[in-house]
Amino acid sequence: MAHLVLGGTGTVGSLVVRGLLARGERVHVLTRTAERAKALPAGAVAIIGDLGDPLGYDTMFRGADTVFLLNALGLGELQEGLSALAEAKRAGVKRIVYLSIHDVDKGPHIPHFAAKIAVEAALKASGVPYVILRPNNFFQNDAWFREAITKYGVYPQPFGSTGISRVDVRDIADAAVNALTDAKHEGRTFALVGPGALKAPETAALWAKAVGRDVVYGGDDLAAWSVQQRQWLPAWMVYDFAMMYELFQTKGLVATPAQLAETVEIAGHPPRNYADYVAATAATWK
Repeated sequence: MAHLVLGGTGTVGSLVVRGLLARGERVHVLTRTAERAKALPAGAVAIIGDLGDPLGYDTMFRGADTVFLLNALGLGELQEGLSALAEAKRAGVKRIVYLSIHDVDKGPHIPHFAAKIAVEAALKASGVPYVILRPNNFFQNDAWFREAITKYGVYPQPFGSTGISRVDVRDIADAAVNALTDAKHEGRTFALVGPGALKAPETAALWAKAVGRDVVYGGDDLAAWSVQQRQWLPAWMVYDFAMMYELFQTKGLVATPAQLAETVEIAGHPPRNYADYVAATAATWK
């Protein structure tokens, strides 16, 4: 089978590409530039194109049997997701594996979540066989906070103390590869979660132990967090993230035992532990 991976040079997609290649599968990767295509592993075929440009749709999906549909957070996320679905169907794709968000229905007011809800609905109505994967917040997002943790002793991600069942991107990739290569999962939606519910102050304490210095949680003040983040991120993104973190703080994003069982089923193994990720990552930082 030939698999087309959208987002194949990113955090999750790159691992999906490598996982498929390791199984001897044919892999195409949609990427916007020839420069980014140079970073693809041997065996992956680059397709230069942009979902924001309909003039290139005819060639993007040609020859693909399955599509891993990952639409990154962006102002055009919904348009790109719906267009990719329409063109995959037009090309005769046999299965779409869509990356959504854990318990996405809890946040229909959040633009990023709302885009996922709409694409999920369109996918279910399309008639194309599908698998929907709904991951929680990624362990690997913490790589963004290396300087804050190691230099300033602050863990800044403001997800509060209600709890979220964060997941390792390696487990997401394992689940995606299984969903792309085995038709038995079609027509189902799987939560992708980690064991237990992490709270932000406890997360800071894990990093403190791992890096060998005091690390405190930056706190729940989303107004102050937004002012600070606008130094580095576009205002629309800060606005979207602040709404997401408010949801995490007030309602949490905690997996049920059934959702943990779904993760084990689709990933093919128990999910990785966050404390192990922190210890291993801190060791590379040292």
